[in-house]
Amino acid sequence: MEYTVIIPAAGSGKRMNAGKNKQFIMLGDKPVIIHTLSVFEQDPHCNEIILVINEMEREYFKELLCSFKIQKVKQLIPGGAERQDSVYNGLMKVEGANSLVLVHDGARPFITIEKIQELVKKASETSAAILAVPVKDTIKKVNNGLVEETVERSSLWAVQTPQAFHVQLLRQAYEHAFQTNFLGTDEASLVERLHKPIAVVSGDYENIKLTTPEDIVYGESILNNQQK
Repeated sequence: MEYTVIIPAAGSGKRMNAGKNKQFIMLGDKPVIIHTLSVFEQDPHCNEIILVINEMEREYFKELLCSFKIQKVKQLIPGGAERQDSVYNGLMKVEGANSLVLVHDGARPFITIEKIQELVKKASETSAAILAVPVKDTIKKVNNGLVEETVERSSLWAVQTPQAFHVQLLRQAYEHAFQTNFLGTDEASLVERLHKPIAVVSGDYENIKLTTPEDIVYGESILNNQQK
């Protein structure tokens, strides 16, 4: 099934301490955002990429898209105050009432076409699906610096992107979130509040989000292994 993907890339990435948008950090011979966009560019099922940006960086984004021949980005949409606002701005530009829409972090460059297609297939059957991996570490609930309890981890999954939804369902979830002043950490958290089922598709532990300087070091290692 064909889909549109919204990629929020407007954040400042303060935890990266790079002095610039982390999307522009070089990973190998390309900026992070180009690695991410290239995956969707190569997926024949991707109809369009809606890139949500900081308006002040518009010209630089346009230069990158031209230099690396990214042709599926048809719209550069200004971001909002929060990630949730940015994705909503992109969501309002998705055409087709029966469309399938994916949301993917710009700084998650190691997603694969195979995982995207698994996710799309599941979402086309269920209307909502996310990628996630089982938690490996022991998880403690901590309060004021003290351990309260050890959380049973067998049912805990670390959520990734992309996340995929029927466009009408995601729009309904966003409207409900705005009406109730709810700020979620991802799109699935908004859909959950509608009490709609969300399928889980097994992700990949290498599908990391680049958030801190240490993540760049790990990312370089992943990239080197992929290129061998």
